[in-house]
Amino acid sequence: MLSKIKSFVLSKRFAINLGVLILFYILLFFGVKGCMKYKTNFGEKIEVPNLIGKNQNNLKNIMADSPLIVEVLDSIYDPTKVVGTILEQDPMPTSSSKIFVKEGRVIRVRVSKRTRLIEVPNLINKSQRFAEGILRNRSFKYKLEYQPSQESNGAVIKQLYKGKPIAEGTKIPIGSTILIVVGRNEVGIPVELPNLQGMSIVEAKGRVNAMLNMDFLVVCPDCVTSADSSMARVQSQSPEFSEGAIISSGGSITIYATKSPIENDN
Repeated sequence: MLSKIKSFVLSKRFAINLGVLILFYILLFFGVKGCMKYKTNFGEKIEVPNLIGKNQNNLKNIMADSPLIVEVLDSIYDPTKVVGTILEQDPMPTSSSKIFVKEGRVIRVRVSKRTRLIEVPNLINKSQRFAEGILRNRSFKYKLEYQPSQESNGAVIKQLYKGKPIAEGTKIPIGSTILIVVGRNEVGIPVELPNLQGMSIVEAKGRVNAMLNMDFLVVCPDCVTSADSSMARVQSQSPEFSEGAIISSGGSITIYATKSPIENDN
């Protein structure tokens, strides 16, 4: 048995097969190596440029001759920098990291922005002082308006942004101005009594609503339809108007209107 094996190993046929097998593996090795070099750009070394401090608007010109790709990953709030200034990059520049890359490598950057979105708090029914403190802590600006209210005296009854109500949790730019409307019990404050005679009902109502916490009552026997109400004019009022007359806020003004032409006193 051993003699047969020895004879086969020393045979010409075995030597040829072994040579073919070795040649095959040599060719396979160099073939794979060459393919990998072609596919992976083996040995290629491209320097990563330093983009920190550059503006993203200039990236096209900066990277015009580079085989690398730049991608803006996200933005970071930094009011001290010009919008679009590159603050971070990955990979870092070769000059500081000593790292080289291959063609087509993506450099991811983070750029600056001067606006940060902050959630609006719920201020409704909070005291004026408390609401002001919350807005300052969140770096919001604010304006105050007061509206007559007996139930919510000193408390916020509305919160507005750009003239519209804004709900809790809505995100708006930091530093934005929020208008808070605070209720104020202004009953008993003396105000000047307006002269409503000759006005339409709508005009008179608008005039009274602009006063402090006043009720507006209409008596118009001729007003059956909306068209009648639009044609009617104030014939008299209670309290009666006189030059320099004063009325206390929190009361009411009643008008007596008619569609008939109003005769002026001579």
